[in-house]
Amino acid sequence: MNFAETEAYLLSLGNEVSAMKLGLDNIRILLAALGNPQNSYLKVQVAGTNGKGSVCAFLDSICRTAGVKVGLYTSPHLISITERVRINGVDINESDFARLATLIRSTAETLVESGTLEYTPTFFEQVTAIALLAFAEAKIEVAILETGLGGRLDATTAAKAEIAAITRIDLDHQKYLGDTIEEIAAEKSAIIHAGSRVVVGDQYFEALNVILARCDKLAIKPFADCFSDKLALDMRRGSVVAVFKTEREIYHDSDLGLLGWHQLENAKVAVMVAETLKYEFHLPIDREIVLEGLENARHKGRLEYQGGYLFDGAHNVGGAKALVAYLQEFETRPITLLFGAMDDKPVADMLELLVPRAAKIVLTQPSNERSLHYDELLEAMPGDRTNETTFVTDSVANGLDIAEAVTPDDGIILVTGSLYLIGDVKREVAKRS
Repeated sequence: MNFAETEAYLLSLGNEVSAMKLGLDNIRILLAALGNPQNSYLKVQVAGTNGKGSVCAFLDSICRTAGVKVGLYTSPHLISITERVRINGVDINESDFARLATLIRSTAETLVESGTLEYTPTFFEQVTAIALLAFAEAKIEVAILETGLGGRLDATTAAKAEIAAITRIDLDHQKYLGDTIEEIAAEKSAIIHAGSRVVVGDQYFEALNVILARCDKLAIKPFADCFSDKLALDMRRGSVVAVFKTEREIYHDSDLGLLGWHQLENAKVAVMVAETLKYEFHLPIDREIVLEGLENARHKGRLEYQGGYLFDGAHNVGGAKALVAYLQEFETRPITLLFGAMDDKPVADMLELLVPRAAKIVLTQPSNERSLHYDELLEAMPGDRTNETTFVTDSVANGLDIAEAVTPDDGIILVTGSLYLIGDVKREVAKRS
């Protein structure tokens, strides 16, 4: 398959969430048939509700700063599927992606025909296999794996990472993971296995109790002791300058490359993982490297400014709260909210937080089969909104036209509610530039 054929084939497998099949048997069998490429390097798996991608971005930057060969696997992508697989800070090229996808498709089809596999591996399973195989070919030293959904039955968990990092757990994806924080924490903490080194970020006590019980059951002492103190704000860009203190090190004047107060939590997790890599696995990651890595980290689609746009992938209540806190601190310009979301999200609660910050609101639908119809978004709007302030459309391109038309010259367009929406808007903006 060439790259276009590869994309068409993977998309034919169905939406990566609605068509997923949670479970590890298929991906384990597929990886075994590929020679278990994941066993040739050290792995860090990051799970949690919010902050997974930011922790991965910090860690990737720290590893590259240290000269450690690193692979990064994240989801979803914004524009190109190749964004999901990065090696030493560079997206996998289309020809390599297509070559590996062809091999994995052929292997999977053979396994299905022989009855070894019960069903054709899903979109996410096959892309995960592509990443793990690409990392082995590149002879990386460390792979950073962002959990797709949950943890216990997510395809990334089949890699059996030596380090498990868990960011703050909150309510999200209840349809798949459970209705309470305790149930969701049980799913996510299941990435911890016998022999894991475990890093735990700030947690609500309900989640922390579940995580600690999992560690206790496996006789594991988690690393959760990292103190942070806000020193200042870099008012040029809204980033936090902080100090981090663990039992071993003090990291003075850490100027975080990712924006917003909430990044303190994520940076703490990254610092603890970096120390685990240094002291448990003897990688050359000293204090100055950690500081430089934290400062140089970047994360597309998360509090990312691009011209007259601010992109943020807040897709649940926790993300919306963090976004609003940032806006209150750093944005004085009139805001036009361009909002779209998936059908399993608490949009009423999200809009209740976001709408008061906006002068104009444009509701639209990302090009994803799970997108919530704009009529349902309109019904979820808080309070009385007039035709002069609220606009609806089923087209992202039209939504962008409306947002640009109603935003004053001194204003900014905030695109949020879904990373799929951000991808759609970025593609449309690129076409127009």
